[in-house]
Amino acid sequence: MKDKIFGVLQRVGRSFMLPIAILPVAGLLLGLGSSFTNTTTIETYGLQWLLGDKTILHALLVIMNAVGSAIFDNLPLIFAVGVAIGMAKKEKEVSALSAVIAYFVMNVSINAMLKISGKILADGSIAKDVLDGTITSVCGIQSLQMGVFGGIIVGLGVAALHNRFYKIELPNALSFFGGTRFVPIISTVAYLFVGILMYFIWPTVQNGIYALGGVVTGTGYFGTLLFGIIKRALIPFGLHHVFYMPFWQTAVGGTMEVAGHMVEGGQNIFFAQLADSANIAHFSADATRYFSGEFIFMIFGLPGAALAMYKCAKPEKKKQAGSLLLSATLACMFTGITEPLEFSFLFVAPALFAVQVVLAGSAYMIAHILNIAVGLTFSGGLLDFFLFGILQGNEKTSWLLVIPVGIVYFLLYYFIFSFLIKKFDFKTPGREDDDTETKLYTKADVNARKAAKDTKASDDKATVDELSQTISRGLGGKANISDVDCCATRLRITVIDPDKVNDALLKSTGASGVVHKGQGVQIIYGPRVTVIKSDLEDYLASVTEEHFEDDAAENNTADADEVKNENAASATDSKTEDSSTVSDKAQDAADTKEPTSTVIISSPMTGIAADLSTAPDEAFAGKMMGDGAVVTPEEGVVVAPEDGTVLFVFDTKHALGFTTDSGIGMIIHVGIDTVKLEGKGFDVQVEAGCHVNKGDVLMKLDLDYLKANAPSVTTPVICTELKDNQKIRLITDGPIKAGEPLYAVDTYEK
Repeated sequence: MKDKIFGVLQRVGRSFMLPIAILPVAGLLLGLGSSFTNTTTIETYGLQWLLGDKTILHALLVIMNAVGSAIFDNLPLIFAVGVAIGMAKKEKEVSALSAVIAYFVMNVSINAMLKISGKILADGSIAKDVLDGTITSVCGIQSLQMGVFGGIIVGLGVAALHNRFYKIELPNALSFFGGTRFVPIISTVAYLFVGILMYFIWPTVQNGIYALGGVVTGTGYFGTLLFGIIKRALIPFGLHHVFYMPFWQTAVGGTMEVAGHMVEGGQNIFFAQLADSANIAHFSADATRYFSGEFIFMIFGLPGAALAMYKCAKPEKKKQAGSLLLSATLACMFTGITEPLEFSFLFVAPALFAVQVVLAGSAYMIAHILNIAVGLTFSGGLLDFFLFGILQGNEKTSWLLVIPVGIVYFLLYYFIFSFLIKKFDFKTPGREDDDTETKLYTKADVNARKAAKDTKASDDKATVDELSQTISRGLGGKANISDVDCCATRLRITVIDPDKVNDALLKSTGASGVVHKGQGVQIIYGPRVTVIKSDLEDYLASVTEEHFEDDAAENNTADADEVKNENAASATDSKTEDSSTVSDKAQDAADTKEPTSTVIISSPMTGIAADLSTAPDEAFAGKMMGDGAVVTPEEGVVVAPEDGTVLFVFDTKHALGFTTDSGIGMIIHVGIDTVKLEGKGFDVQVEAGCHVNKGDVLMKLDLDYLKANAPSVTTPVICTELKDNQKIRLITDGPIKAGEPLYAVDTYEK
């Protein structure tokens, strides 16, 4: 249960990263727009000629300020879409559209209830007995003030509906509305009632949130210390986004009236004040208490720890350790991304991380005590410090106090880390045993991997991304990978069997560390993780075809049968068994017994049938993807071999997955190497999730084009999920018409 909860929280946390990712851009626009339209700033530096009223730059900066404000004003809708995309397993664009629809439906329903109850009058004004701040405008709709929580409620709910219904099958008369088309329909109906329900329960929830926010703010500086400690302690688990987001974006982090509007959440309050900075004497340190302290330990403190680790490194390893620590320190100081530095000592010396947690937590409290009010968009690096501290002026932010406090923290980190490393002989970078290489991030590694990724194969096979291949092997192969995603610094994987994960292999790819929790695996790579994630997804998609043999040859961690099983799973995105092994086992049974049951699979094409071993491709002929037969088509039509369901259609349209109503999983792969045609010559008539009857047209082919552009039009028709006691028996070897028996699947007693 704990592992399951952790897995859900991990997915929720990473789903926050998509909407959070827009905040740096919005903050940059708002920060620049606000700073350089400030009359005091312009007059102080004598820039009236460049930035004064009626200048082109002034007009542009006003627009930038308005655009930045618009993003922060509409964060609930942005979170609704972002969370729905992050939590959806497949067809993410459908969940995004459904979330937008559901968000408007929910708020319109709430608006109708407010009008029916008399809380919103006929002229659109709010009744006098309604408390200030409880009703607000949401995209032009008067609704309850739910803030980002409203968006999260929509995002999580729509994602749950999407994952449940995006493959739904409806009766034939309504089949057009099945599958992904059903998701916005059910979301609309569901959130009509959610809106009505929210009218009754949200005021109570809101009172509870206000009370919780009062507890946090009421504990004063101790509450700030506790917040900082908890946030930093959650870093190794990747749950810090789930923890801090309510303090930044909802009433849990406090409420304040700014420019006549009630604003919720520490970050929202800061940026609302920034947009109205001409009327603000000093930004609220109570609002920025949740992030101002980060500048102290990210710009000053952790670099002190890095210097301590470098000084404690062995002489012969100082150069390597220095290169590693310097790059991690620069990332920490300039961008506020601390994981590369923190993970350099987290796993080898957890006691040092405990010190970091306490010191970092105290930095939040010190900033609060000193009334430091420097805002941020993402993390406490120099860029945000310049935009939202220095540019805003010391009178509004007290940013100058960060420097002396930061120097003190630099010294604290340096001396405490130096003492503990030497006292307990912690194996920090550069102090590893002599037979252990100091190797995490190096320029040569990055360049080598990039070169390997960009090198084109000389034969007909696609290039293998060696880094992604190693990551896939370290995770137990594609068959063991259930979900791939990432946040700002770590690759987040959900695996089927955690015991198959090889930490040593994963760390050899340049990872700072690997974190396990149930089926969740987090591999820490730093800021380049988005590229790694994209490459890994491309690799996992590509190995469904031409890379079967290459992947099998290099995966020394699995025996031959396991490699075949993994390759078959790559083609169907589900666990399969090696058909050649299955056939051998079934043959032993067939020698002494009659089959207990037989399922006939008909030909999906008119043409010439033959044994699968005659396929002009080693992977198919070797039954690496499953057992079956081949048909060389003479007519350009592919039909359903039996009654069943289309499981998936490849993006390149050359193949599709199919399962019969009797439970036989199949792939119909039209031609050899036809993936390279990128869909040309194929006219698919069905989509994933639809049910078809035997003889229904699945796709139409331009045979002349395929014969001219593909190595072969011979089409493998294979079963991918044979059991140990099942065997393929070819029925027709020669001319065959679509719908005639092609082969039998015989089942024997175990």
